[in-house]
Amino acid sequence: MDKKGVILQIYGRVQGVGFRYYTQKKAEELGITGYVKNRPDGSVYIEAEGNTDALEAFLLWCEEGPSWAHVRKVEKQWIPPQGYKTFEIH
Repeated sequence: MDKKGVILQIYGRVQGVGFRYYTQKKAEELGITGYVKNRPDGSVYIEAEGNTDALEAFLLWCEEGPSWAHVRKVEKQWIPPQGYKTFEIH
Protein backbone atom coordinates (compact mmCIF):
# COMPACT_ATOMS: atom_id res chain seq x y z
CA MET A 1 0.00 0.00 0.00
CA ASP A 2 1.43 3.33 -1.12
CA LYS A 3 1.05 5.79 1.76
CA LYS A 4 1.28 9.55 1.21
CA GLY A 5 1.03 12.61 3.42
CA VAL A 6 -0.44 16.03 2.74
CA ILE A 7 -0.85 19.36 4.50
CA LEU A 8 -4.03 21.27 3.68
CA GLN A 9 -4.85 24.88 4.49
CA ILE A 10 -8.54 25.53 3.92
CA TYR A 11 -9.97 29.05 3.60
CA GLY A 12 -13.54 30.34 3.51
CA ARG A 13 -16.41 29.93 5.97
CA VAL A 14 -14.82 26.91 7.64
CA GLN A 15 -14.93 27.73 11.37
CA GLY A 16 -18.07 27.50 13.48
CA VAL A 17 -19.78 25.20 10.96
CA GLY A 18 -18.67 21.77 12.24
CA PHE A 19 -15.83 21.52 9.72
CA ARG A 20 -13.39 19.83 12.11
CA TYR A 21 -15.96 17.31 13.35
CA TYR A 22 -17.04 16.31 9.84
CA THR A 23 -13.43 16.22 8.65
CA GLN A 24 -12.63 13.73 11.40
CA LYS A 25 -15.70 11.66 10.53
CA LYS A 26 -14.76 11.57 6.80
CA ALA A 27 -11.12 10.75 7.59
CA GLU A 28 -12.11 7.82 9.81
CA GLU A 29 -14.53 6.58 7.13
CA LEU A 30 -11.69 6.59 4.55
CA GLY A 31 -8.94 5.23 6.85
CA ILE A 32 -7.05 8.55 6.89
CA THR A 33 -4.87 9.44 9.89
CA GLY A 34 -3.58 12.83 11.06
CA TYR A 35 -5.28 15.84 12.61
CA VAL A 36 -7.34 18.97 11.97
CA LYS A 37 -7.28 22.29 13.83
CA ASN A 38 -8.61 25.83 13.53
CA ARG A 39 -6.07 28.57 12.84
CA PRO A 40 -6.25 32.11 14.33
CA ASP A 41 -6.68 33.56 10.81
CA GLY A 42 -10.03 31.77 10.39
CA SER A 43 -8.69 28.95 8.22
CA VAL A 44 -8.55 25.23 8.99
CA TYR A 45 -5.23 23.33 8.97
CA ILE A 46 -5.09 19.59 8.25
CA GLU A 47 -2.25 17.10 8.21
CA ALA A 48 -3.46 13.83 6.70
CA GLU A 49 -1.98 10.59 5.46
CA GLY A 50 -3.27 7.43 3.92
CA ASN A 51 -3.21 5.43 0.73
CA THR A 52 -3.40 7.35 -2.53
CA ASP A 53 -7.03 6.54 -3.41
CA ALA A 54 -8.29 7.38 0.09
CA LEU A 55 -6.33 10.66 0.15
CA GLU A 56 -7.71 11.68 -3.26
CA ALA A 57 -11.28 11.05 -2.01
CA PHE A 58 -10.48 13.00 1.18
CA LEU A 59 -9.07 15.93 -0.82
CA LEU A 60 -12.22 16.08 -2.96
CA TRP A 61 -14.36 16.14 0.18
CA CYS A 62 -12.21 18.91 1.74
CA GLU A 63 -12.78 21.09 -1.32
CA GLU A 64 -16.52 21.06 -0.48
CA GLY A 65 -16.67 20.45 3.28
CA PRO A 66 -19.92 19.97 5.18
CA SER A 67 -23.05 21.45 3.62
CA TRP A 68 -23.08 24.71 5.64
CA ALA A 69 -19.38 25.46 5.08
CA HIS A 70 -18.19 27.55 2.14
CA VAL A 71 -14.69 26.56 0.99
CA ARG A 72 -13.08 29.36 -0.98
CA LYS A 73 -9.55 28.02 -1.41
CA VAL A 74 -7.50 24.90 -0.53
CA GLU A 75 -3.70 25.05 -0.44
CA LYS A 76 -2.04 21.64 -0.67
CA GLN A 77 1.53 20.54 0.07
CA TRP A 78 2.64 16.90 -0.21
CA ILE A 79 4.84 15.66 2.66
CA PRO A 80 6.28 12.30 3.74
CA PRO A 81 3.93 10.26 5.97
CA GLN A 82 4.38 11.19 9.64
CA GLY A 83 3.18 7.89 11.14
CA TYR A 84 -0.10 9.08 12.68
CA LYS A 85 -2.21 6.28 14.20
CA THR A 86 -5.59 8.08 14.44
CA PHE A 87 -7.29 11.22 13.15
CA GLU A 88 -7.74 13.81 15.88
CA ILE A 89 -9.24 17.25 16.38
CA HIS A 90 -6.74 19.66 17.95
